[in-house]
Amino acid sequence: MSKTITLLLTENVDSLGIIGDVVEVKMGYARNYLMPREMAMTPSDEAIAELADRRAVAEKEMLGLRANREQMIDKLDGVALTIIRSCNDAGHLYGSVTQNDIAEALSAAGYPVTPRSVRLPHAIKRIDLFDIHIRLDLDLEADIKLEVVPDRELHMDDQNDMEFDNDGELIDKNAKKEGDDKPRSREMRVPEEADN
Repeated sequence: MSKTITLLLTENVDSLGIIGDVVEVKMGYARNYLMPREMAMTPSDEAIAELADRRAVAEKEMLGLRANREQMIDKLDGVALTIIRSCNDAGHLYGSVTQNDIAEALSAAGYPVTPRSVRLPHAIKRIDLFDIHIRLDLDLEADIKLEVVPDRELHMDDQNDMEFDNDGELIDKNAKKEGDDKPRSREMRVPEEADN
């Protein structure tokens, strides 16, 4: 049995509603987040009436925001983005490319996107070309291409056969599979007790 509470929103809350919405949320979310920040209150007819004007303004703002997002999604679909990062000669990044990095690069290119809108299936830890999904709303989505390039020329003389998994870890093609080697006997030594 989940414990929920019905509240009246006094502020716009992402992924929940706008001012004047009556919503049902879990007790912990209400007690620990919404109520202390004065973003919600117990619903009453008087409170709903008091928020009617602010709700009308919020609805107009949401319609304007929706129109802007629809225009941006049309422009954003298929955009190619390049981010320069430091890496080793194998192409493994010293850090990773995060949602914040992608959102900042998109904003600098004229596409104001929040980090929450950038959907990464896994951490980006290597030099490569990636498909990145952008989701501005439930039905407003676009895919962009992200190329992560090194900040210097890489010296990959004998590293052409290298492959990386989704986590950026090197896949060693030349490594012997388990059981290929003959079992080796290991000699165990028991430490001698020191004479006192």
